[in-house]
Amino acid sequence: MHFIPKTAALLLSVQLISAQVFAADYRDNPFTLTYEGALSANVAGQVNIHPVRYQLNNIEIAANVYTPAGYNATNKHPQPKYPAIVIAHPNGGVKEQVAGLYAQRLAELGYIAITADAAYQGASGGLPRNVDKPAHRIEDIHGMADFIAQFAGVDHSRIGLLGICGGGGYALKAAQTDKRFVAVATLSLFNSGRVRSNGYMDSALDTIQQRLQSASAARAEEAATGKVRYVGDAKLSDAQIAALPFELYRQGFDYYWKTHAHPNSSFRYTESSLLSLMNFDAVSNMDLLQQPLLLIAGSKADSLYMTQEAFQLASKAASKQLYLIEGATHIETYWQPKYVSQAVRELAKFFGGTLQGPLPSTASQKDE
Repeated sequence: MHFIPKTAALLLSVQLISAQVFAADYRDNPFTLTYEGALSANVAGQVNIHPVRYQLNNIEIAANVYTPAGYNATNKHPQPKYPAIVIAHPNGGVKEQVAGLYAQRLAELGYIAITADAAYQGASGGLPRNVDKPAHRIEDIHGMADFIAQFAGVDHSRIGLLGICGGGGYALKAAQTDKRFVAVATLSLFNSGRVRSNGYMDSALDTIQQRLQSASAARAEEAATGKVRYVGDAKLSDAQIAALPFELYRQGFDYYWKTHAHPNSSFRYTESSLLSLMNFDAVSNMDLLQQPLLLIAGSKADSLYMTQEAFQLASKAASKQLYLIEGATHIETYWQPKYVSQAVRELAKFFGGTLQGPLPSTASQKDE
């Protein structure tokens, strides 16, 4: 029997959730999850969440592992193992937001899923806080694979990777060299290096050298005095947000500051990080990525150009698919029920076809 996840029950459950406010107050959830329909307790025989911590390069990483209904780590009888999905969160995001939502949905389909706060961010360790360097984010993805491959019940030969927003760009880079990832998917891909260098939609090309000078000065100040400069932490009024030129940023402020706010989530990052960010391109060396690839984005997303570029350059992928969610913007793919259900459906088909293998008997009984 091959692992072909069933989506009908999931899609029905998504449709039954109110579309008016697809969010939840983190203060009302014991796991501080921010999305509507989030797990609030671990119940035997159902999808469960397991907060875990592990060491990665002497930094403590905080992660959540979601397990399918019927999962039993203490079962001593030989049984087929579960495929697993590693999920990389957006820039400024944390594991309790959109990454957690997609991890839970994938666990409902029979996968073991892990999402972790990036090193130096969220609930993970690392000083100074909010360092945002591509090498660290890529290493975070390798580290999640290290951990989940050894998690009870995981088939380490069937690990998939899903990167969301900035996590999508870092997922492409991680998978170029880490062939433990059998299949790679992105949702609303964001090429952090290109945007930090060129500006969003290439709107800041004329200030590249000026910003590099400022970042260099910030690095020098850190080395000389220990003082850390931050960027991206401005507090904007509703009027200022409404006046922002890009829909991604307008809707992003609403998502991260209001509807799905979490105290560990922040737009701020060390200015010296720009020395690494502005020299990074998520879609360089794409010939190294030879696994099956699925790129999902909203048809109305002003970030779509980054997904389209990655798709064009993925010339060596075993297979590649670009799926556009009609009518969706970048941020709406994070939470709108109708768009989330479409993305999950495509992920189910993709991972179901690329991470094939026998279903554990408990999951099989649930799906049949």
